[in-house]
Amino acid sequence: MSSSIAHVPSVDVSYVPLKAGEELSLGKIKLRVIEDGSNTNDRIGIAEFILPPQTPGPPMHWHEMHDECFYTSKGTVRYHRPGKPDVDAKEGEWTVIGVRAPHTFSNPFDEEAKFINTYTPAYYINYFRMLAKMISDGENMTPEKNIQAMAHFATLPVPKEYLEKALNENISK
Repeated sequence: MSSSIAHVPSVDVSYVPLKAGEELSLGKIKLRVIEDGSNTNDRIGIAEFILPPQTPGPPMHWHEMHDECFYTSKGTVRYHRPGKPDVDAKEGEWTVIGVRAPHTFSNPFDEEAKFINTYTPAYYINYFRMLAKMISDGENMTPEKNIQAMAHFATLPVPKEYLEKALNENISK
């Protein structure tokens, strides 16, 4: 054997079939954890979300320690940013949320929407697990429960006073 042959790692490939993955319920919003970081040394987490028609999202917030990417795979997802026009991401479009970018999302439309959400690092997947445990079957997700769970994952709500000021400034433009 030649000494010039490089060592080839034996790390396995992770495969998640279409209907596999950990399923969580956040009130009306359903999600499927595709990668919780256990195969990536917590470098990336991935989840698929299903938003029924006319579904609000979490309170406006920002993340101090992780980035998110959203790929709309069905319908349209609306992203809200304080003091700026909303962004409607349609099927096949990406939305990137960097650290400290205030945002939220919703599905105010009459059609179900789906998106794939990534997190770097992957720890934020545990926020959804915590939130799912806080919400009983059939119970709706509340802003209070969201904020309580967010506090454990370096995620901060945008203060109401700031939102009101941003809304007033946006209206006057």
